[in-house]
Amino acid sequence: MLDHCSISHKGGVVLWSRSFTPAASHTAASSASPVNSLVREALIEGRSSDGKYEKDGYAVKWTFVNDLELIFVVAYQRILQLTYVEDLLNALKTLFIKLFQPFLTTFVASLHVTTTVKLSASADTHSSWNFAKAFDGWDAVFDKLLRGLEDKAAQERRTRSGHVIRPMVEVTPPEEDINLVPAQSSDNVLDEEQIARNVQALKNRLRGRGGPPGRRGRGRTDVGNGRDSLPGSDSETPSKSKRKAKAKAQRKWGDEAPTESDMASLDFSYDSSTSDSHTAPPVDLSALVDNGSLGTRTQDGLYEVRDWEFAQSQGGKSADDVIAEVLKKSGQEPPKPTSSSLGALGSIFARLTGSKVLTEEDLKPVLEAMKQHLMKKNVAKEISDKICEDVGQSLVGKKVGGFQTTNSAVRQALANSITRILTPKTSTDLLLSIRTKLSAPVAASQQRQPYSITFVGVNGVGKSTNLSKVCFWLIQNGFRVLIAACDTFRSGAVEQLRVHVRNLGMLGVDGATNSKGRVELYERGYGKDAAGIAKEAISYARDNDFDVVLIDTAGRMQDNEPLMRALAKLVATNNPDKIIFVGEALVGNEAVDQLTKFDRALRDFSAASGGQERGIDGMLVTKWDTVDDKVGAALSMTYVTGQPIIFVGCGQTYTDLRQLRVGNVVQAILSD
Repeated sequence: MLDHCSISHKGGVVLWSRSFTPAASHTAASSASPVNSLVREALIEGRSSDGKYEKDGYAVKWTFVNDLELIFVVAYQRILQLTYVEDLLNALKTLFIKLFQPFLTTFVASLHVTTTVKLSASADTHSSWNFAKAFDGWDAVFDKLLRGLEDKAAQERRTRSGHVIRPMVEVTPPEEDINLVPAQSSDNVLDEEQIARNVQALKNRLRGRGGPPGRRGRGRTDVGNGRDSLPGSDSETPSKSKRKAKAKAQRKWGDEAPTESDMASLDFSYDSSTSDSHTAPPVDLSALVDNGSLGTRTQDGLYEVRDWEFAQSQGGKSADDVIAEVLKKSGQEPPKPTSSSLGALGSIFARLTGSKVLTEEDLKPVLEAMKQHLMKKNVAKEISDKICEDVGQSLVGKKVGGFQTTNSAVRQALANSITRILTPKTSTDLLLSIRTKLSAPVAASQQRQPYSITFVGVNGVGKSTNLSKVCFWLIQNGFRVLIAACDTFRSGAVEQLRVHVRNLGMLGVDGATNSKGRVELYERGYGKDAAGIAKEAISYARDNDFDVVLIDTAGRMQDNEPLMRALAKLVATNNPDKIIFVGEALVGNEAVDQLTKFDRALRDFSAASGGQERGIDGMLVTKWDTVDDKVGAALSMTYVTGQPIIFVGCGQTYTDLRQLRVGNVVQAILSD
């Protein structure tokens, strides 16, 4: 059990502390506390560098955060061998910095500013900080972390103490008679028989290993003493028929087309136990929807997906994730601190002090460091060069008056350039576009056309999965959706959509128990013309009062001209309202090549097919939860096409869809 834990600044300001016993609380308030002794005798004098200090029966361990000048200290009774203290310190440091870094940075900067004024003003400044309010919620995080580490340590102790060495079974030598084995108890006859078989099998192996060469492979019968040995294992049976593996049924091939019965026998989409009724097995609905990531409903009843917020995913890990990682990887060496590229910019900015006008020579090393930082954030090299060029042009000739002014000026210029690129040129309100078309007046002799969205992209980025997420979002907003299975090439593509439609039909909307009738699948099998299937699906949706048609297409590489022509034919034939490119957040420079060629091929081939020139209208970025703060792919994609990112996919359930805000992306890219 711990006695005391505290987080303080090197200047002596205690940010947070906790004492676990009344005696420890009384000792911590006195000058003889182990923490004060640590500061006086170890830290100030520099006599201890191994991170451990002992005083008056206490063991004290600590760790530093040099960038923020913080000290994390843990004190406990020396007689207690607490094995989790190192893990606790590392986790405290990680969590505290991730949760409160903006406040800590401001606080440390204010301490440096107050060194230039009077001591009385400094004291007033220190007293004005409300640490209890600033660190609200930290106690709960600390308690959860400590409780998890203590439970893990207790479980390890129980495991060590409860480990009993089982006595080895004494094996009778081959020379001894097996009849000397004690009689079996009738109560445990099955267990004893199993033990006897195992012992006899071991005897047989010993005979075959240590006996004369001629005895190996002689069989399972001991000829020398006239005893019949028991089978060595379940697989060692005297029957040869049981040893034979069941022969695989040969596939029947013929020159004639397969009949319906043949096709039914080859349909493995359903379980064999339910193949007669063709009903799907029961599905765990709780695994399809994450209640923690559900969107919100507006006053008008519209269902809106949540915004992706970088502040809640600093470094890509929440407090619970870090705690779980510490509990899982206890004893692991803490990662060495690394200096970020913008941190390196700080040393360059430090030379640009004083009132002067910035020139190209002054900014050249700064812009080079900035370009390296952007590429580390997964921004394509071409876009990094363009952004740095814009920032340089906005700073050349600007008068700066000191380090802080230069730093803020460069960061502001970088933020402005990124914001200009990410700001959408067209509306990203997809619901508004759908409602506008559906409410538009039509002639009495015509039928209302559904709103159609085509999903395109390279192989394996998650088009079908994220199409189903968009379908869930549309269903929640009251639309009837038809999914067109136009991927007639990839094996299992139609079956995958069939499963998604089945799952989506089981999920309720506004209190309803299911969504049957709100979503259907239009399929025509494999090997068919995708453009024709899409046209038939739109006609079917028009005749059956569907509001939206989601067209799933086969993945294709951007350099495959025949497949790109086929995609352009689908676009030219059906003229969808939106063409959404689905790309993954893991790509770097490849994003430029993919989007450039996709957009160019669609425009060229769609115009050549007799339709109007159509390009990509928006993007959906998948696997967003795998890149942490390296969100540069969003910047690259938006720069290449000039079109907005409508959604990002960040999980495996139907609710794992997010909207991007420009400010959050800028914050993630500029973060260290």
